[in-house]
Amino acid sequence: MSPPILSLALPSATGRVLSIQSHTVQGYVGNKSAVFPLQLLGYDVDPINSVHFSNHTGYPTFKGQVLNGEQLWDLIEGLEENELLYYTHLLTGYIGSVSFLNTVLKVVDKLRSANPKLIYVCDPVMGDEGKLYVPQELVSVYRKKVVPVASMLTPNQFEAEQLTGLRIQSERDGREACNILHAAGPARVVITSINMNGKLLLIGSHQKNEGQAPEQFKIVIPMIPAYFTGTGDLTTALLLGWSNKYLEHLDLAAELAVSSLQAVLHRTMNDYISAGHDPKSSSLEIRLIQSQDEIRNPQVKLKAEKYD
Repeated sequence: MSPPILSLALPSATGRVLSIQSHTVQGYVGNKSAVFPLQLLGYDVDPINSVHFSNHTGYPTFKGQVLNGEQLWDLIEGLEENELLYYTHLLTGYIGSVSFLNTVLKVVDKLRSANPKLIYVCDPVMGDEGKLYVPQELVSVYRKKVVPVASMLTPNQFEAEQLTGLRIQSERDGREACNILHAAGPARVVITSINMNGKLLLIGSHQKNEGQAPEQFKIVIPMIPAYFTGTGDLTTALLLGWSNKYLEHLDLAAELAVSSLQAVLHRTMNDYISAGHDPKSSSLEIRLIQSQDEIRNPQVKLKAEKYD
């Protein structure tokens, strides 16, 4: 008789996450940026690597393999055949093709057939600062098929504009974009970064009951004069991790997530300066392992302001 799978027989109080994202051998993006923080917060995390690259694509070269939709489904079937396909959460990040995204939608259905209460947290990674870095046809698949089945969405400003067709030029626009996304499906929406008049804002929205006005808030985030890789992946993982601990208080979860992120970024920038590198000269790999205390027990220095 084979021994039990303890993550199923004795599940953690937090949950069991299937995370479908990219992977790099060196550096912290995708699953490398998401899995460790979630484990620190008490989650069992099973990663599926949508790509397996030597390093992130911002380097002069990279090498590796890309998982296709058929190979993803093979992994899901292998889990199912061994009765391992029970998860409390699904987390998805960068997806580079329509065929793979359509297979992810099949995965959502399959996981919800095993656990109808599955929470699907989707970071709809499509682009930033006015530019798409995925094929255009992915936008309509996200808008028409993915948004309606997501429990939580974490787009940036550009991605929220792509999903809603609304140009976000004010806080009111950001709140309205959240309302449009609620109407399409997800109860929780966090627009993780809105650049407005030299300020960086996070706008969050939680519609607790269908037809009810959502609770909305903002967090003003200090600008750091550097560019980092993996921050969006880390942000979404932290939002998943803390929102599950504060189910009725998305604002508190966002405070904790943002506070951890800021601590990681400040440590990263200071370490590069200590190594004699100008942090403004290139993209920086985040110092995730060195920041584990700030991930597990963040000091909340940035508070959410609720909208009336």
